[in-house]
Amino acid sequence: MTNQSPQTKPNFAVLGAGHGGLAMAGHLAVMGFQVNLYNRSKQRLWGVNSMGGITLEGEVEGFGKINKSTTNIEEAISDVDLIMVVVPATGHSFIAEKCAPFLKDGQVVVLNPGRTFGAIEFKQILNQKNCKADVIIAEAQTFIYASRTIGPGHSKIFRIKNSIPVAAARAHLIPEVLKKLRIAYPQFVAGDNVLKTSFDNIGAVFHPTLCVLNAGWIEDEANFQFYAQGVTPSTALILEKVDNERVTVAEALGIRALTARDWLYLAYGAVGSNLFEAMRANLGYRGLLAPTRLKMRYLTEDVPTSLVPIASVGKKFGVPTPTIDAIIDFSSILLQTDFRSIGRTVEKLGIQDMSLKDLRLLAIGEK
Repeated sequence: MTNQSPQTKPNFAVLGAGHGGLAMAGHLAVMGFQVNLYNRSKQRLWGVNSMGGITLEGEVEGFGKINKSTTNIEEAISDVDLIMVVVPATGHSFIAEKCAPFLKDGQVVVLNPGRTFGAIEFKQILNQKNCKADVIIAEAQTFIYASRTIGPGHSKIFRIKNSIPVAAARAHLIPEVLKKLRIAYPQFVAGDNVLKTSFDNIGAVFHPTLCVLNAGWIEDEANFQFYAQGVTPSTALILEKVDNERVTVAEALGIRALTARDWLYLAYGAVGSNLFEAMRANLGYRGLLAPTRLKMRYLTEDVPTSLVPIASVGKKFGVPTPTIDAIIDFSSILLQTDFRSIGRTVEKLGIQDMSLKDLRLLAIGEK
């Protein structure tokens, strides 16, 4: 790994070449950082390899030259300071297993985002794999970009969010993480701990619920804007119920989670007297089309790694989550998948027998 002084630009590895990874790798390269890009399949890399980089349009315009694009994870993370994991949260365990043998002391791994309990899961897998490297595992509360891949090696960034909390699995190391990250991203700010970033996971509120409530329209041939048209006064009422349950489970753990309305203001500067008005006021959502099928990450990722752990922790601590449970059930029916059996339950995370005190100690890295 490179020796980094406060004035030295860190080297980055971006793991994942989907919508988010392509945008992040391209933007970092446009900003002048050395970037390695990893993807487990070659298909998503051929455009980057053929052009030598990534073309960006939208809020960021330019061409970012990629130092190395590869399907070899050892090659990607060797001699980098920051490892930005930008894969669906269902792939965090896979990335942890692949990285474990090759991580080096002093590296920082950031999950973009962690969804719910991502950093805890990642840390526990490294322990299971007997990884001895002294690395910092951190997670962002949400993904910094609203972006879409529009062609091979070509990404459109609709919006860069204003303020993104980041927390480390060892909370006292959050300042060290930010010191490195903010050289590239002044938008990253200190989160309290990984419980806070986990429960401030707003994708848990918006993505699955809107897919379930708009399932018929998604399966229709007509295109529609997911937020600008899929959010109506009625669907927003269900979103508010899901949001309230998320916030209530967080309160049971002693965490004051942001409401969805608070988050929209902090991330996008969007305001409204209710959630419907705030979402409609968010210009960053304009032009974002709805998925064209239900089998996609808003359900396949956000249900098992966001809603399932919230409901599971709620059950453990006696907090009912009837609306969240209904969205999990409907999602499971729609995709013919038992999301509870594959999701991040307290049993799978290894926290089923922990007291509240033990869980909070785990979240700050003292257990």
